[in-house]
Amino acid sequence: MKVKLVVAAVGALMAGGVQAQNSGVTVYGLMDTGIEYLTNAAPAGNGLTRIPNLTGTLPSRIGFRGTEDLGGGLRALFNLENGFSPDSGTLNQGGRLFGRMAFVGLSNQWGTVTLGRQNTMLFWSILDSDILGPNIYGSASLDNYIPNARSDNSIAYRGTFGGLTVGATYTLGRDAVNAGPSPSGTNCAGESATDERACRGWSAMVKYDSPVWGGAVAYDTFNGGPGAFAGLTSSSLSDTRATVNGYVRIAKAKIGAGVIQRDNEANRATPKTNLYFVGASYPLTPALTLDGELFQLDAKDSPNEATLFAIRGMYAFSKRTQAYVTAGHIRNDGAFNISASGGANGGNPVAGGSQTGVMIGVRHFF
Repeated sequence: MKVKLVVAAVGALMAGGVQAQNSGVTVYGLMDTGIEYLTNAAPAGNGLTRIPNLTGTLPSRIGFRGTEDLGGGLRALFNLENGFSPDSGTLNQGGRLFGRMAFVGLSNQWGTVTLGRQNTMLFWSILDSDILGPNIYGSASLDNYIPNARSDNSIAYRGTFGGLTVGATYTLGRDAVNAGPSPSGTNCAGESATDERACRGWSAMVKYDSPVWGGAVAYDTFNGGPGAFAGLTSSSLSDTRATVNGYVRIAKAKIGAGVIQRDNEANRATPKTNLYFVGASYPLTPALTLDGELFQLDAKDSPNEATLFAIRGMYAFSKRTQAYVTAGHIRNDGAFNISASGGANGGNPVAGGSQTGVMIGVRHFF
């Protein structure tokens, strides 16, 4: 009986695979990992050597996406994507099976509407201006919501018309996963019958891109709810980010800059911060690219401040395989003890302390 069940299950999977191919399904992903060393990673000033579990130059992932032509310019689409720790093979995003994306939708010449777990417009707005993006030393070190700007139970719209892209999201309940006080799981379920504001949020974006320059403005806000982490335990409290950013291409170089203004009502000491960034990328040879970026996180009306400089050299063996060396140095002032590294939790210096990190790694797309 067990043999028959196994055979039937395998047959069902094979049939599903054939249907998926006919529907235009693509399997994709990347592995990105290496060895990192951090100075001043403990109160005693000790160093720390580790394999990061969150990101290298990009977070490791595997995904499935597909489309179907429904005729008349209308298409159905879906995307399932998980994030995993390359050091151990465990799932990230609070242990979700598809924690990076899980949505389905329809699109035509007027844009795309999708339902499920997906990125907010803050993520899409800075994609071209933040030169280092989710690099282990980068904007995520100073605000780890930036690479985790996603919401559950959301409806999203994005449309591109010439060089202009507009978009918006709305979530009925942004995040029910309990993964500690971090953006990967904030324990804020929403979809409440007694409090229609609890754990809801929305975002909006206007972006323009041309062959030589581009710019974007975006707004991203969400409410708290009972039991939510990071102090957002009431629907009357919100955490809001607004950004203006842009980039320009000069010959082979690309220069990007912007600011993200945050108002976190759960942080009563320093609710308002500004995160400034400016960076550049230049291909030294067809195979070797050098990237660098300067970040400053400034808390309004407070001595708390953090300045991070990061640099990265990337060598491409092929279109799919690259090796890299990246480094970052952070200087904290006031009560800040932010780590230079966004590659794993822990390893923070003492309050007001400085830290340097270096990582050598390899990434492979498939």
